Amino acid sequence: MLPVAKLDLIPDEIRRWLSEELAERGFGQIIDVTEALNFRLEESGQTLTIGKTAVGNFAKALKDQREAFSLAETLLADMDIEAEGELHKVLMQMIATSAVHMIQSVREEGNNLEPKDLMNLGRMLKDLMASSGIREKIQNDERERIAKEAREAARLEMEAKLETAEGAGDIEREAAQRAREIMGFG
Repeated sequence: MLPVAKLDLIPDEIRRWLSEELAERGFGQIIDVTEALNFRLEESGQTLTIGKTAVGNFAKALKDQREAFSLAETLLADMDIEAEGELHKVLMQMIATSAVHMIQSVREEGNNLEPKDLMNLGRMLKDLMASSGIREKIQNDERERIAKEAREAARLEMEAKLETAEGAGDIEREAAQRAREIMGFG
């Protein structure tokens, strides 16, 4: 069993502070942030200290995550809902490919697959699959909304034509009413 990382042992409120502090400092000044973190831990009665390497790795992970979200927002901002669905499919294929390569590496080269890595990969796949399902539902709802709006516009157009024809004397009132009933408007 792998030892628990020290950063996983710090209280949630200090972890949130660390994330915010790193972001405010542009994910730099690792030594200063590490000193401030250890001071906060000591003040809160914690007996553990965190090294600058752990804080640096955490900062890099946060920065990478923020950049990935920013890139995704930029990509998705210019896409319609159909393109978003396609992007999810591509991401799913990329993750599945990475999983296969990871498993092959373990089998062929004897590399160890860290349980944490496997768990993270599984969680990522699960979240992406759930997200794809949500996207699919959103796409279907959007298609239904567009179709409903088109039907309503056609109904209003036909109703207006009947009223115009009725007003011009081209069709009698009873015939117009019967047409409305036949088309389901009356």
